[in-house]
Amino acid sequence: MKKGRERPDDNELPLRLVRTMLFVPASRPRAIEKARTLDCDFVILDLEDSVLPEDRDQARQTAVEAVKAGFGGRPCAIRINGEGRPDHGLDMVAVRAASPPYVIVPKVIEARQAHDVHLVTQRQTIAMIESPAGIVNAQRIAREPGVVALLAGTNDLRRGLGVPPDAPRSAISFALQSIVLAARAAGVAAFDGVYNNLEDPQGLAQECEEGRQMGFDGKSIIHPSHIEIANNAFSPSGPAVEQARALIEAFTGGAQRYDGRMIESMHVAEAKALVERAERQRS
Repeated sequence: MKKGRERPDDNELPLRLVRTMLFVPASRPRAIEKARTLDCDFVILDLEDSVLPEDRDQARQTAVEAVKAGFGGRPCAIRINGEGRPDHGLDMVAVRAASPPYVIVPKVIEARQAHDVHLVTQRQTIAMIESPAGIVNAQRIAREPGVVALLAGTNDLRRGLGVPPDAPRSAISFALQSIVLAARAAGVAAFDGVYNNLEDPQGLAQECEEGRQMGFDGKSIIHPSHIEIANNAFSPSGPAVEQARALIEAFTGGAQRYDGRMIESMHVAEAKALVERAERQRS
């Protein structure tokens, strides 16, 4: 996608095509304004962990105004505070007033929590899976009416599992794959968690590639410097698109030999999906 692109409808880009979801503290108007110039696919206005408790009243007002002003055609969401926090109800009222395309619910451990937020806000709901209980219940959460995506909260997930911060990502790979499995079984999108190091582009690229191979549709990010790397990782490469087009053109039906391997209609469907993804992401 190109900078400055305009879309007539914030919901035009399907979630399964979103590569980058940028978290922006709703307490920082300048960061919100800058987000409008960036090439991320999706903007998350955060009312939770990145906002100090004493700043949340103003952050709610700023988030409402920002949603109404729009993000140059990009879809957006407001991440509210979770159930049990003092700001939970006020945040849902703000979401209802702002009417963003999506609301993000943190620390979801059971389907009822997502159901309640969807019922109050009347917004498409993205559930963050950030704990062992959330992993265990991920399939029920993903199937809850109104839930359109699962988002991995990898920092809290590591802590909840007792995985040291310096442990390799393979230590939580089963949990991450469980999120993808739950999302795919329910037919909703799945997004990988953030990468914390702001000065390690190689590490970010590696983690993005791991997430893509696990099946995640895209990645949540916390800094503008991560956008280009994550966008590239979750975009079909030029050679891959050309190979997909060639496979589609060569297919004549049934099972056949192509380029040293056997292909059938399933492989053609995969190739068509890849080409469509590339075309939509370029638009």
